[in-house]
Amino acid sequence: MNLRNTLFTIAVAICILFAQAVDADVTRLSEPAAVTEDAEIFGAPLDADAEPVSLDTLLASPDDYLDRPVRIETRISEVCQKKGCFMIANSGGHAVRVSFRDYGFFVPTDTGGKTVTLTGTLIERQLSEEQAAHFRADAGSDTIQAGKVYEIVADSVSIPRS
Repeated sequence: MNLRNTLFTIAVAICILFAQAVDADVTRLSEPAAVTEDAEIFGAPLDADAEPVSLDTLLASPDDYLDRPVRIETRISEVCQKKGCFMIANSGGHAVRVSFRDYGFFVPTDTGGKTVTLTGTLIERQLSEEQAAHFRADAGSDTIQAGKVYEIVADSVSIPRS
């Protein structure tokens, strides 16, 4: 093997190791239920009958949407960095925690910053300071506060492949 081939082999090995190191920072505890050319879908298939609504509209009038299936396209600002067991959706001045039905699936921890489509149900709950502190620590953010909160319990999350 000549020097040129040796250097090429070393460069390829370094690229492979770098790619593996980057991927090692992402936790993926669930495999997608479906994969399309454009997206990975976690949980159940997207509910085609769920009412499309913006996050701003949903949170401006939450009582109008409680316990009803909704379909939302929203930007994800934060994801639980331990397991991907919840995420924070935001739009404008509104933010809401998104959990996953029956703790049945998780999203990759690198989902933050992406715009996803999800279907689920808006619920109201009381969050203790202890629970809020736990969620803040897992998300690495102070977005989550104790008290009466609204939360989306997602059945499905479609994450773009990019």
